[in-house]
Amino acid sequence: MLGLYSLVLHIAFPVTLYHLIWRGLRQREYLHRWNERYAWLGDQALPEGTIWVHAVSVGEVLAARPLVDGLLAKYPDRPLLVTTITPTGSERVRALWGERVHHVYLPYDLGSMVRRFLDRAKPALAVIVETEIWLNLYVECGRRGIPLMMVNARLSQRSLRGYLPVRALARLAMRAVRLVAAQSSADAERLARIGADPARTVVTGNLKYDLAVPEGLAEQAAVCRKAWGGARPVWIAASTHPPEEEAVLDAHAKFLARHPDGLLLWAPRHPERFAPVADAARALAFSVRTRRADGVPAPDTQVFVIDTMGELLGFFAAADVAFVGGSLCDVGGHNVLEPAALGVPSVVGPHTFNFAEVTRRLRQADALVQTADAVAMADAVLALMADPARRAAMGAAGRAQVAELSGALARTLDLVDEVLQGRRA
Repeated sequence: MLGLYSLVLHIAFPVTLYHLIWRGLRQREYLHRWNERYAWLGDQALPEGTIWVHAVSVGEVLAARPLVDGLLAKYPDRPLLVTTITPTGSERVRALWGERVHHVYLPYDLGSMVRRFLDRAKPALAVIVETEIWLNLYVECGRRGIPLMMVNARLSQRSLRGYLPVRALARLAMRAVRLVAAQSSADAERLARIGADPARTVVTGNLKYDLAVPEGLAEQAAVCRKAWGGARPVWIAASTHPPEEEAVLDAHAKFLARHPDGLLLWAPRHPERFAPVADAARALAFSVRTRRADGVPAPDTQVFVIDTMGELLGFFAAADVAFVGGSLCDVGGHNVLEPAALGVPSVVGPHTFNFAEVTRRLRQADALVQTADAVAMADAVLALMADPARRAAMGAAGRAQVAELSGALARTLDLVDEVLQGRRA
């Protein structure tokens, strides 16, 4: 089975070049550092005893942030390697930790590349954030006796359906997993269906609940609001995707009809959408500024495009209401915990399977409004803007939920220590 899988990957290997070139035409960073994609790491060997954390892209890097910070504090003498597969994830790693961690791209899942990578990394522990299952990588870790953990592990019902046709391969990979730290009991049950050993699965909660709000963020947000007009009604559309962009523009037109001095802070999910959304807003005659070109909105700015990475928390803190994207289209939603931790009420669409339990809890606590479609989303944003008392109550409820559900970090760090010390065989 493993041989057949590897044969298919070898046959498809030339496609990787076309993929990198195609992505590079949209995001030039994909044209760089190809040596890492193929595990040619030069002299980038690491000392023995490395803890290796893999976080595929931006979302997983942000989920891993409290864990990596905790590992740096708990094991200051151990080298720490963080891998991603996307340039945006790589940028976040460097912005968050700089030279405090080693960083490369994870190579493609071909046996020879996996072996070269592991020869250089020499990890004492492999920590996979959320659910990235690569057969050759997992099997090779098992062969070498490298303990492998899946932390903050989750598997939506939709993803489960995708794995079921290749369940035999997933089961083979999961045999190498020493421990699964699942976000919820539902995730644990779904992971068991693709081969996770229930005896090696622990429900720890979601690391994203352990979000550390940077000191001074509220003061920073207040300064921003004063610069662009402290009394202005402000909403933010965060982590949006192309199918939602028209809905955001329509919603903002309604917003401005009700609040002529209103401001939209807009943060598309992917960098290649920064310029298109700014152009689309200008085409509708909105007054547009961008973070890179202009720094901050002016008092007459109607749409401010956040075309940078890693600044979303600060802009959430400066908004009255948040729409969290990926939820009006079949992406499955993005992180609703960030606005909740900052006391900002949020609105989402119907597609939230990536954050199903979190969305349910925040909705039940009346910290979040879930809507059926784009029209209802716009109406919900307007209704919240018209009701300051409700916004304040929702913000307080969101903060309370995040505080109540924190603790996954401490539990996960304890499990990491157990695996490193050999107490989880």
